[in-house]
Amino acid sequence: MKLIKLDAIDSTNDFLKALASHDEPDNFTVVTAETQSKGKGQMGAKWQSESGKNLIMSVLVKDFVFDNQQVFDLTVVVALSVTEVLKSLNIPDISIKWPNDIMSYNKKIGGILIENTFKSDGRILSVVGLGLNVNQTNFENLPNASSLALIVKTQFDKEIFPNLIVEKIKQKIALWLTHSTLFWSEYFDTLFRKGVPMPFKNLENQNFMGIIQGVSSSGKVQILLEDDSVSEFDIKEVQMLY
Repeated sequence: MKLIKLDAIDSTNDFLKALASHDEPDNFTVVTAETQSKGKGQMGAKWQSESGKNLIMSVLVKDFVFDNQQVFDLTVVVALSVTEVLKSLNIPDISIKWPNDIMSYNKKIGGILIENTFKSDGRILSVVGLGLNVNQTNFENLPNASSLALIVKTQFDKEIFPNLIVEKIKQKIALWLTHSTLFWSEYFDTLFRKGVPMPFKNLENQNFMGIIQGVSSSGKVQILLEDDSVSEFDIKEVQMLY
């Protein structure tokens, strides 16, 4: 695993995408930073992180996603890799809030953002961005956020995480063709608030009650509505209220 360590950068995802557009970096090349000024979350949200306290990393994944139908497969692989590493470190009550937030109890401790680049030769290069709250303890104005240090009352060496996570990703990619059904099942089983009645908000800012049933192969959440129908929603179409 090639590791590029940066002190400060606008975005590790942007840095790695630019590197891949000009050179041919090795598969699973990793970029980390102590701080980034333009960290990104889903739907353009800004990912805020206290300098030097947390894991900020991006990893290049080649030769796994070959068409649009497989894009969410990588989300499954990465989310499960992160949750397995955290469980191995005895972080309690780990779950995945659809589509790719990492939770402990009902607090967000991490987020994943995958950006795909379609090359002229037909290849798809994926840049997996991960922010994980490790040793930060101040989350003023972020009531739903927490960190590993707050949850288990101890400080962590954040330098251990890139190798642990990338090795898990490699293992799951190697097993994907024969174990994809199992991985999808594990992803479903790990979903935050799956099977529990809870409120949601739609694009029209209307609140409604529903129960998460699962996720489609294209990554849409499947919600059982009050009329007993099941509807699928894309990430931009529904917000979970918790």
